[in-house]
Amino acid sequence: QVQLVESGGGLVQPGGSLRLSCVASRSIASIRSMGWYRQAPGKQRELVATFYSGGITNYADSVKGRFTISTDNAKNTVYLQMNSLKPEDTAVYFCNAYLGWADYWGQGTQVTVSS
Repeated sequence: QVQLVESGGGLVQPGGSLRLSCVASRSIASIRSMGWYRQAPGKQRELVATFYSGGITNYADSVKGRFTISTDNAKNTVYLQMNSLKPEDTAVYFCNAYLGWADYWGQGTQVTVSS
């Protein structure tokens, strides 16, 4: 099992930046994958970015070139650096850990992009 706690959300103007953090309750070095998902009002939860244990990353087309996922194993933390934010990035962002047999989720952090 693993508990995940996100932080870093908030209100930002279009074109701005935010960095989300997700702290895990255990070492993330052996976790198969860590990821960020988001869910906007009235929409399904969608994948934003994934960091696989071998160091491979994957991004949704809508965020490629703007968002970067990274990890700090010493801090058991995964980050999502979000640049050039757009109003359509507004959503609740969730951290995910996939251990190979189960998914674990954080409580989510709200990101609002608005002028």
